[in-house]
Amino acid sequence: MTNPRSAGVDPQLVARLSGQFAALGEHLRQVSGELGQLHTQLAAQQAPMFPAQPQTFAQPQAFAQPRPFTPPQPQQFAQPQPQPQQFAQPQQFPRPPQPAPPRPAAPKKEPWWQRDGVISRLLAIAGAGVTLIGIVMLLVLAAQAGWFGPELRVGVGAAFSLALVYIGSRIFGRSGGRVGGIAVAATGVAGLYLDVVAVTVIYDWLEPALGLAAAFGIAAAGIALAVSWRSQPMAALILTGVAVCAPVVSGGITLSVIGFFAATFIATFPAQLGRDWPLLNVARTLPIVAATLLGIAEASSAGVGTGDAVTLLIVASVVAAFGLGSSLELLRRNAADTMASAMMALGALPILVVGTLFERWTLALVELLVAVACAATIALARWLPVHARIVLSLAGAAALLQAVVVPTAVELRPLTLLAVAAAALVLAQKLSSKIAYFIGGAFAALGTIGFVVVAPVDGLMDADYATGHFGVVVAGLLLVAVAAGLVLVAVQLGIAEQNVQSYWVFAGVVSLYGLTSATVALGVGAIGGTTGFIAGHCAATIGWMAVAMALLIMGLRSEKYAHTALLAGLSLTAAAVAKLFLFDLVALDGLFRVGAFIVVGLLLLFAGTRYAKVFADREAEQA
Repeated sequence: MTNPRSAGVDPQLVARLSGQFAALGEHLRQVSGELGQLHTQLAAQQAPMFPAQPQTFAQPQAFAQPRPFTPPQPQQFAQPQPQPQQFAQPQQFPRPPQPAPPRPAAPKKEPWWQRDGVISRLLAIAGAGVTLIGIVMLLVLAAQAGWFGPELRVGVGAAFSLALVYIGSRIFGRSGGRVGGIAVAATGVAGLYLDVVAVTVIYDWLEPALGLAAAFGIAAAGIALAVSWRSQPMAALILTGVAVCAPVVSGGITLSVIGFFAATFIATFPAQLGRDWPLLNVARTLPIVAATLLGIAEASSAGVGTGDAVTLLIVASVVAAFGLGSSLELLRRNAADTMASAMMALGALPILVVGTLFERWTLALVELLVAVACAATIALARWLPVHARIVLSLAGAAALLQAVVVPTAVELRPLTLLAVAAAALVLAQKLSSKIAYFIGGAFAALGTIGFVVVAPVDGLMDADYATGHFGVVVAGLLLVAVAAGLVLVAVQLGIAEQNVQSYWVFAGVVSLYGLTSATVALGVGAIGGTTGFIAGHCAATIGWMAVAMALLIMGLRSEKYAHTALLAGLSLTAAAVAKLFLFDLVALDGLFRVGAFIVVGLLLLFAGTRYAKVFADREAEQA
């Protein structure tokens, strides 16, 4: 039977194509062999030429010989299937061992005096210092010895300084003249400044206001020249020379010198805008702060009049205010400028100590204003970095400490300190501020020390040493609240994540002392004498038991604080019973002893009954 689909296929054509494919396969095998020989020869020639980088050559592709085509039978025709190409694996040549590259020799460390520019800078600084000393001698020693005339001395000093500025500008423009030009020009600017100081302070040719204006202009022009030359060392050199030599010209740290330093402090600030010049910030801030502090110290020891004290107060206020404002501007431009925060703290030192020149209530008012200013700055400038907030917080805390301690009586100081601590803890809890918490902790520590001073342990043991001041009563109760608040806020802020029970134990001991001192002081203050002392101790024992009962009840109601409250309640109960038998039984007499035993016994019965009822109810619910 014939298949109809095979009628149109020519068997001879199929055989002819099969023969052609076989011939093509044989030809490709010959070409593949010749290519393999050629690659082998090339590898043998290139291997000696490149010993460090041996090449890996792959054999050419080997094609399998196609199978001969078998014509289909008339009854069944199958389509030919193409055979996949087979590729030979590349032959790997062994890599010769590479020699290890020689380790470069360590560079020889160059001595510091041979480094580029070190010698020239040292010589330039030394030359500037010696030249300034010569100008000072011209202005001061010549005047003391009567050499020349005042006009000639001042004129020669000014002309010489101007010549130095001109020569420095010419040297700066030459090749390699940057260091020398900066040193010469800085010396000239500082000499002009000292000349104005001499004219104003020594010869009184200029009114102080005009002298300060002239000094302001010279300082501003000199720093502007340093900015145009992009030289922070030049600006620092000018200010350092002025700071060292101006007191010599004026004869010491006087109000005039402090005024000149204040003018320089303000005039040189614009140079810092847009530039990271921390050295200039130190050179412009340190002289005015040091001079003001020395002036305050001299005025405090010599007992100056009100006029000089007010002048120092104005200068200290200007330094603090301008230092705060300039630092805030620098921090607004660059939050990572820690030098700005450090100089802000340095500028606040004079205003923190200038109050010692006045009466205590004036001092308290000044420091209270400083504390308010620091708190307002922190509240308004929320973009301030952490280091600036710490500086402002510490400055405000120092000012507030003086404001609450200095004007108050000794018996009331613990109360004021603990009140500030309580306010700081509330602020820390509301704002989640660790800075406020640590400030509150510092005030709490000072308040606790002050409380122990005004209510010593001897006052709890002997009626002759007991105090009955009302401030002790309030401070003792406030001490209990602050001690508990310190632990609670510390847990909220994550400060006391571990060993919380240890914190509670310490707070409990402090609270017991505060509560006992408060009740004894209340008894002495209300009744007086030994009777009041005994009544106070009776109330203290009852108060211990009352607090213990409150803790035990809280342990029953609160699952979170059940363990801590139970331990604290039982410990306080044991302490109350021990006090009842070891101290009250001997110290108390009459109805106070009877009352203490009866009340404590009733509270113990109440606690036992309450606990029995609670556990019985729980067993009933479980059943």
